[in-house]
Amino acid sequence: MNRIIKIFSILILSFLLTGSPVFALQLDLSVDEEIRKNYNPSKLEQESLPPLPKTASPSKTVTTKPKTTTSTTSAPPKTTPQVTEPARKKVNKNLPGTTLTQDDFTAIKIKKGTKFRLKSNNLVSDYLKEGSKVSFTSLTPVYQRYVTIPAGTVFTATVVDSHLPQITGNGGLVELKIETVQFKGRTYSAHGKVTKANHKKIFINNIKGKRQYWKGVANQVEKGHKFYKKTRATSQKLAENPVGVIISPVPTIVGAAAYIVNFAGSPLFSIGYKGGRVSIPAGSEFEIKLQEDVYLSL
Repeated sequence: MNRIIKIFSILILSFLLTGSPVFALQLDLSVDEEIRKNYNPSKLEQESLPPLPKTASPSKTVTTKPKTTTSTTSAPPKTTPQVTEPARKKVNKNLPGTTLTQDDFTAIKIKKGTKFRLKSNNLVSDYLKEGSKVSFTSLTPVYQRYVTIPAGTVFTATVVDSHLPQITGNGGLVELKIETVQFKGRTYSAHGKVTKANHKKIFINNIKGKRQYWKGVANQVEKGHKFYKKTRATSQKLAENPVGVIISPVPTIVGAAAYIVNFAGSPLFSIGYKGGRVSIPAGSEFEIKLQEDVYLSL
């Protein structure tokens, strides 16, 4: 019985699949019709088929990947430190004693207070008249920022005041003022004063001879003392003679009086005693000091 039911069920299912429009298979015979038009089916086995129509071969599409540039944040380039030029000040082209031209727009400054060791090229004496020139040559180089003043640099000074020894006991006097300096073939204005002369310190820029006043006082006292000693010797000689013994005290009294006068009056008498001379030979060592800034064109 079960077998009959199974067969019946298969038949019903087959009918439904073939008869139902839902499950019907529609065959596309258009391809067969196209083949029949172009080809004889009876000669397919004996004849070779015509070549298939050529179709354009698909072009190979080469996909080029865009180059991806990796943006690497590199470190900023090292910047070399910039060396700043020294601030060069303008030169006063109307400065006296200079040979600067209009092309000299910048200069190196030699600071005020700079000292130089020099040797004199001329005799420095109180015989020099006001306005006389004296030249000096530097003995050692002087180093400044951006420039070196070499040994052998020539400085020129002018005598601004001088006098011979005076009867008031005052010594001779020479006052020098540095006015120019020669550097690389040019002459520049340079205001300076003398601070040492022949290894002796100079004050207020006055090279002075020794003041002889107190020496004059001592000389006056010494003169009175010597005169007194002579009168004492004379008195002793007179005392040895019977006749001269009577007047022997007189020379001693005169000598004592003269000694007292010289001793008491020596401050007054020494006023007329002249002071020492100023005479410094050529080749002596000097020291000068700049009183103003000096500008050298390079």
